[in-house]
Amino acid sequence: MKPNIHPEYRQVLFHDMAADAYFLVGSTIQTERTKTWSDGNTYPYVPLDVSSASHPFYTGKQKQISSEGRMANFGKKFGRFLATKGDA
Repeated sequence: MKPNIHPEYRQVLFHDMAADAYFLVGSTIQTERTKTWSDGNTYPYVPLDVSSASHPFYTGKQKQISSEGRMANFGKKFGRFLATKGDA
């Protein structure tokens, strides 16, 4: 590898604001903010809006919109307009 072209890899403290969860992970992300972690060390700090701690896919709190298909939903909504009224 070429020297002096790679970003610094270090431990970074990520904070999921939605779930109020902290993650200490190795990363090359650049930030000016720092925060002291529970181990007494100061780490670069990055706040997040969403992570695996708060995303519905990972928490299992997904909303089930409909167990039926889109066409069945359409038929329920507009089926009365599509029905034939006999011979005219």
